Parts: sequence; C-alpha cells; structure tokens
Amino acid sequence: MNFHYYPDTDSLYIEFKPGPGVETREVSGGLNVDFDASGGVVGFDIDRASQRLDLSTLETESLTLRSTRAG
Repeated sequence: MNFHYYPDTDSLYIEFKPGPGVETREVSGGLNVDFDASGGVVGFDIDRASQRLDLSTLETESLTLRSTRAG
C-alpha cells in the first residue's frame, strides 16, 4: 500500500495495489474509488485532503511492515 499526496491539487491517493484503474466511481463527495478490469479496488482518491484529514501523522496498529520510508 502506498500513500501519494499531491499538494498542487490537495489530493491524497491511497494505492492498494499497483496497476491501472479502468473505472473510477465517486462514492461520496470528493472520495473516488479506482477499480481494475476485474472489479478489484486499485485505490482511493481523496479531494481536499488537507481540509478533511490530519496529514501530519500516519499511525499503524498491528501491521507488519516490510519497509518504511519518509520523504
């Protein structure tokens, strides 16, 4: 899983698996879900992310991490 923040559009993309999405559905105002060709979820796109979320911290619980990187 990867988190991508784009400050120029203030959007946060949470990528669950690599690969292209072939369909996007808005499930709630400003929350879009990308699906692959077989209907699996590729990722979530959150518009106006800094207004909706605290982007200064990321916490995990009971999650085994293979790697971490801060950028």
